[in-house]
Amino acid sequence: MRTKRVLALAVAAISAMSMSVAVAAPSNAATNFCTVTDLKTAGGMDALVAAAKKEGSLNVITLPRDWANYGEAIDLFTKAFGIKINDDNPDGSSAYELQTIATAPAAKQPDVVDIGVSALNTVTGAGRPSIFAPYKVSTWDHIPSVWKDPAGAWYGDYSGIIALAYDASVSPAPTKISDLSNPAYKGMVALGGDPSSAQESFISVFAASIAKGGSATNIQPGIDFFKALKASGNFVPVNATGANLAAGAYKISLSWNFNAPGAIATAKAAGKTLKYTIPTDAVVQGTPYIQAINKKAPHCAAARLWEEFIYSENKGLTHDKLTAADLKLSGSKLFAKIEGGQNIFVSGGATPINAPAMIKNKSIINGPAGLNIPKSAKIVQPNPDQQAAAKTLVVAQWPNL
Repeated sequence: MRTKRVLALAVAAISAMSMSVAVAAPSNAATNFCTVTDLKTAGGMDALVAAAKKEGSLNVITLPRDWANYGEAIDLFTKAFGIKINDDNPDGSSAYELQTIATAPAAKQPDVVDIGVSALNTVTGAGRPSIFAPYKVSTWDHIPSVWKDPAGAWYGDYSGIIALAYDASVSPAPTKISDLSNPAYKGMVALGGDPSSAQESFISVFAASIAKGGSATNIQPGIDFFKALKASGNFVPVNATGANLAAGAYKISLSWNFNAPGAIATAKAAGKTLKYTIPTDAVVQGTPYIQAINKKAPHCAAARLWEEFIYSENKGLTHDKLTAADLKLSGSKLFAKIEGGQNIFVSGGATPINAPAMIKNKSIINGPAGLNIPKSAKIVQPNPDQQAAAKTLVVAQWPNL
């Protein structure tokens, strides 16, 4: 239930960036970590860890701690390698991430981004200068080819399924998206952001379309559904954040299933009981979010170590299990001992991009209980081209909803 993951609207600003922008200085005289393209050219894991620790910082952007278990990823990376992580605007958007690359001063540039596919489509393709630095992680072969750039400029990392999230006080409890038109829910329904820009909300409108007879090629019924909800007073113009839930600004939202563990904990701390369920009338899976290294990254080695960490598959130690003795190990031995980022996503309820390979090699852990997909459900996953076509409709119609 976050506003994160927004379709980039700043296409012109990004595309117009000069290719002459200086790349950050190399981390040491022997190896330019701003240009290495894999672990081998980085000199191996020990060399990469040493260079990243020397840099001492990593700039990430719009990573909520309760989003896909990023809090654990941040805490583990910091404790293991002593690298301070600066998270700019945790509740921000993909549009914000890309706009920051276009406009921020050198020191404030993000080292890495985590954006929606719709946003990626606005800054890649023929005629656009690359804003990302190619790098292939050690588990590169485990990433499905459809979800990675052949040259290593970007790669999918995790995905989720749209779920209903609701305050336990709501009666009757919603079980399907079509329930949201119930007059009992007046003033209760919200989305995590504007679907003309927020990826989670955009896919939520797709889910509403499926529930109302639409398809991956026809999002119009979903737009019409929310228009009717607004007219009835059920849909309220607030973002579905933990703070707004605690304030009573809404009680029901559509959210990624991987938000459940963190959002439930956040709500509990605010004295609320939050529940999640997969709607029985629409099982819609989002396309994977996308990782990439900023070509203007101020911490080149730390950026590449972060990507190696995010795509690692170890069944290892979480941050609270690391000991002082562990921290004295060599970089490669310590890296091999900690929980892999792909399994950290699993523990947060997300589906990691490397899941097929991890299931095959038995390196995947068990995810949180619950959020079961209805039996015999047909999972719908709008592809990037279908999303692009649907986005045109949403951008044109949502402001006048």
